[in-house]
Amino acid sequence: MSYIQGFVTAVPTAGRAAFEEHARKAAALMREFGASRVVDAWGVDVPDGKVNDFKGAVAAKADETVCFGWMEFPDAAAAKACFDKMMSDPRMRELGDMPFDGKRMIFGGFEPLMDEGAAVEGGFVDGFVIPVPAGKREAFRDMALTAWPMFRDHGARRDVEAWGVDVPRGQVTDFFRAAHAEDGENVIFAFLEWPDKETRDAGMKAVMEDERMATMPPEMPFDGKRMIFAGFEVI
Repeated sequence: MSYIQGFVTAVPTAGRAAFEEHARKAAALMREFGASRVVDAWGVDVPDGKVNDFKGAVAAKADETVCFGWMEFPDAAAAKACFDKMMSDPRMRELGDMPFDGKRMIFGGFEPLMDEGAAVEGGFVDGFVIPVPAGKREAFRDMALTAWPMFRDHGARRDVEAWGVDVPRGQVTDFFRAAHAEDGENVIFAFLEWPDKETRDAGMKAVMEDERMATMPPEMPFDGKRMIFAGFEVI
């Protein structure tokens, strides 16, 4: 089964060029080490939440931008092999210091519950982090599969909903804190890929007005107030 390593970072806004350069060099090595795809995206529509949000997830400062990204692997073993190589290959040290505070980066390994559609090169991404009770894993998957045709018909190209299987607890930040996860809850890392922001904006509006919304379950299998979401431009 495929495997996703997801991450969220707070990057100095003025340092976007340095972040992009570092990300591209690192991505080339990650692909050499076994990643089938590497995506980094810059936050351009990151709303404030009433309970939690992406800014709080990484303790972003006023002069920082939230970035969302992931690496895809054929399976968990390939991901582990990649990270083993990353730790031992001297070329990683040649990349220099990370252009952001690594202590506030959140990351984890996720197993896709669903992966529908085809990946977009470039484009725009809606990213999500969602707390879901462990016993509602299949109910969440069923809900996501029901919703996908609406997003697809209104312009979305791909929908991935992935279940946390190796999500470490951090000293400063982590995915569980980001989602305000409670005992007995796991974390979903998810993303919708669109060809561009214009298609996403029109598509999201159309989805909300789609009559098929009435067929969705009346009660979501998670606490929507603690779901965090934002829009990101792929770099």
